[in-house]
Amino acid sequence: MENCIFCKIIAGEIPSNKVYEDDDMLVFRDINPQAKVHCLCVPKSHFATLAEMDEKQAEQVKRCLVKIPGIAKALGLENGYRLIVNQGRDAGQTVFHLHIHILGGENMGEKLL
Repeated sequence: MENCIFCKIIAGEIPSNKVYEDDDMLVFRDINPQAKVHCLCVPKSHFATLAEMDEKQAEQVKRCLVKIPGIAKALGLENGYRLIVNQGRDAGQTVFHLHIHILGGENMGEKLL
């Protein structure tokens, strides 16, 4: 999408602090981290929410989820990490391109918020 900031990052039009990239996804450090380690896993296919994805995009998300444990290990998150997928404005989604937050590097406790 032409006005999507994540699409522009994927296309290399906007710089990012890349952690990992392959044909399915780009993982980069969040510019406003909410934990010691805070990265975003962004599928390269544009869709805003899980409800909008088609079968091909669902397979892409599956491949992203399969690779996240290895990425988390490379980030030094051996003691655990949290994944968050915000869905819509009420959930706090501000960029309407599906993305998975990877947070860790510290004890975040049991509270989700």
